Amino acid sequence: MQNLSFLHVDDQPISLEKVVKYLQFSGKLGHFIGDILRHYVIEQELKKREDISISPAVIEQAIIDFRLQNKLTDPNIFQEWLKNNGTDYETFHATIAFSFKLEKLKIAITESKLQEYFIKRKIFLDRVVISRIIVDNRELAEELHAQIEEGASFEQLAKEYSLTDDRIVNGMMGPVSRGSIPDRLRAAVDKASPGEVVGPVELEERYGLFRVEQFLPASLEDTQLRQTLQNELFEKWLAEKIQKLTVKLQLK
Repeated sequence: MQNLSFLHVDDQPISLEKVVKYLQFSGKLGHFIGDILRHYVIEQELKKREDISISPAVIEQAIIDFRLQNKLTDPNIFQEWLKNNGTDYETFHATIAFSFKLEKLKIAITESKLQEYFIKRKIFLDRVVISRIIVDNRELAEELHAQIEEGASFEQLAKEYSLTDDRIVNGMMGPVSRGSIPDRLRAAVDKASPGEVVGPVELEERYGLFRVEQFLPASLEDTQLRQTLQNELFEKWLAEKIQKLTVKLQLK
């Protein structure tokens, strides 16, 4: 390896062995090898699959769209852009094709597992919008709850009495994951209707009143969420594949 020139700096060759040592010194060798193994696993999987193919017309259209969006329609300007980004048209074309194949591979790997994974993660994916009033003793919390039931403004009481920073926005916590809510509070919130105030609920030696504003249930119809879960499943699959590899680093 030491005789293989990886690049030249000021006309001085830097061997592949030295590159590896530089990466070791900087603590980045692990990430570097990880990226290599990642691409290796994906490449090997794509070779085995006959169900993943991309029409050349789709790739060409994607390149055209990219050039239009980035004002690279002039051939000379496009060539200059390729040069400045350390690539050429052939490599750029291959990169676009690979990105399409990768997306199809993700779907092929994850589609059969997606529903089950979604169900397992749903408690953390569902969100609820909550406002709160946090005080340091139960008696005050009960008194404030009574005032609210008699018609007092939740927002005004939050500003006057709540101990948390969100009192300046009327106690509005915003959307929070159901899975991140303490069990005791989640049980009360799940039984409530929008607009209902629950509590006092004791949390970390404080007492809270919580108004349920809105439930935001997760759904696989949400394209962004679906893609996020596919990416998580794909990364898990990749990690399992990489763990099974036998890897040897040969410096000499």
